[in-house]
Amino acid sequence: MALSGAVEEREALAREVRESAVVRFAGDSGDGIQLTGAQFTQATAAAGSDLATFPDFPAEIRAPVGTTFGVSAFQINFGSRAIKTIGDRPDVLVAFNPAALKVNAPDLADGALLILDSGSFTERNLKKAGYVADPREDGSLDRLRVVEVDITALTRNALADTGLTAREQLRCKNFTALGIVLWMFDRDRTSTVQWLERRFKDRPELGEANRKALDAGHALGETAELHQLPGYSIGHASLPAGLYRTITGHEALAFGLVDGALNAGLELIFCSYPITPASSLLHNLAKLKRFPVKTFQAEDEIAAICAAIGASYGGAIGITSSSGPGIALKSEAIGLAVMTELPLVIVNSQRAGPSTGMPTKTEQSDLYQAVLGRNGDTPVVVLAAATPADCFTMAREAVRIAVRHMTPVMLLTDGFLANASEPWLIPELADKPAFPVAFAKASTEANADPFHPYQRDDKGVRPWAKPGTPGLMHRIGGIEKQNLTGNISYDPANHQFMTDARWNKVLAVAHDTPEQEVESGPDGGRLAIVGWGSTYGPISRAVSVKQAHGMAVSHIHLRNLWPLPRNLKEMLQRFDHVLVPEMNRGQLVNILRSEYLVDAKSLAKVTGKPFTIEEIENAIDHLLETGA
Repeated sequence: MALSGAVEEREALAREVRESAVVRFAGDSGDGIQLTGAQFTQATAAAGSDLATFPDFPAEIRAPVGTTFGVSAFQINFGSRAIKTIGDRPDVLVAFNPAALKVNAPDLADGALLILDSGSFTERNLKKAGYVADPREDGSLDRLRVVEVDITALTRNALADTGLTAREQLRCKNFTALGIVLWMFDRDRTSTVQWLERRFKDRPELGEANRKALDAGHALGETAELHQLPGYSIGHASLPAGLYRTITGHEALAFGLVDGALNAGLELIFCSYPITPASSLLHNLAKLKRFPVKTFQAEDEIAAICAAIGASYGGAIGITSSSGPGIALKSEAIGLAVMTELPLVIVNSQRAGPSTGMPTKTEQSDLYQAVLGRNGDTPVVVLAAATPADCFTMAREAVRIAVRHMTPVMLLTDGFLANASEPWLIPELADKPAFPVAFAKASTEANADPFHPYQRDDKGVRPWAKPGTPGLMHRIGGIEKQNLTGNISYDPANHQFMTDARWNKVLAVAHDTPEQEVESGPDGGRLAIVGWGSTYGPISRAVSVKQAHGMAVSHIHLRNLWPLPRNLKEMLQRFDHVLVPEMNRGQLVNILRSEYLVDAKSLAKVTGKPFTIEEIENAIDHLLETGA
């Protein structure tokens, strides 16, 4: 009875109402950081908050335990307002060891809450992290609100009678930390307990141990006299009514590709070779074989794309995926798909480059590669998704354009979009128009002309003939084709004609895609911020903040990167200034300058991390104050 009264008093005193919060979990890659973040995300989504998450993986496959190279992190921004970014700086950091503290402490603003597993701050671990002195004692953490909890000991005490080994007990400490944070933000443990029951149905003793650890952490928040450990209350977000689920970019991408194939009336054949961060798309599609989906892990990148081209030749929609280095290996085969004029979807999940670069870090530096990176005049359609949920829409659109225009389409995502998640309002698919494919048919007239595989329609598109169809025999391959017949041709005039035809066919796609709209703000005036890809969130938030301060700033976000939207030039010319934030050295800005001769300014960043809202706000202020 006394305990209950103490809890009620503590609840009444400690819980602070907030509009939003940013929480980051960080520890060794074996500490279950991603799982902890995912379970906190599920509980937060169930509580009705809007949210955005970002898992940050170490680049090393298995770095030495306790070193800064092996630090894994998971950040979530959630609140009762619309959430469009992962948040600039964490309000709360849970650090499982000294290495996690060393890597993540610089991101914390003064006054942020730091929860440390004090049991891991041993002399050995401090040395492995590169500390020459204990940061808890040298004053370097004085700017933060530090809460030391011996999570390691708390977990072992809670599991002392379970019969688990010390090692098995220690593996449950992430759920102890999760219990603490769930209490801090008044989140229900039900979804986590249900997940444990499903996950460990064959090892119920492990599920029960993790539940005990979860309860121990939650009880600490309820009962401990840690006045520096605050409780927060964050209400429901106002979201449109409907059925939601949390979704990562590559989950949405897989669903969108399948929906596109179903609407085209085609079998989806996905051929890929593993590479970070693209591999999860193969994993997600492999789970969808109840639909007309086949997945094929090839022996290398070249084999993967050639198999996908073969699938399209046979009358399916061939799809392949990779990241920058793998796309480079596929470049000759992309040219083959352009020359044969077959539909193909190529997903490029960009990562920091060049070469193998920083495999687990995000970047947007493959735009030149997507638009220009092949031999010959080799145009392909280039699209880019803006958010994890937008990956569904753009994947569906990539399939539609590929089959309707008989052309390869490259869809750009990046490491952030691939792994980040957000709530997704599941769409009413029946309301979206289908785009069934009509394959070529042989004429039944007695004196009909022979089949011409390169006879184009009014959009410049050649017919799609399934091999083996009587009367539609034709030649196909990478050597230049004679107009109409498809026979091999070295005629100079024919090469000029066919090169122009392939180029103009791709340009004509601009007439089959929506005109560009202003995302927010007036359609002309002082300043337009032009973005593409995963910069959508921070640009959107920064622009809305400046608009709230009365500044004339507009946001234009491109999803069609080649060909560019047909009205984009006129739109940009209505603004005094154009600023293009990109996670590269300024690739889109150079394309806009060369295409439209507009004096667009670049805001470039190549740190492997997404833009912060503050960085874009500062660039807006600087440009409007100085004009440069």
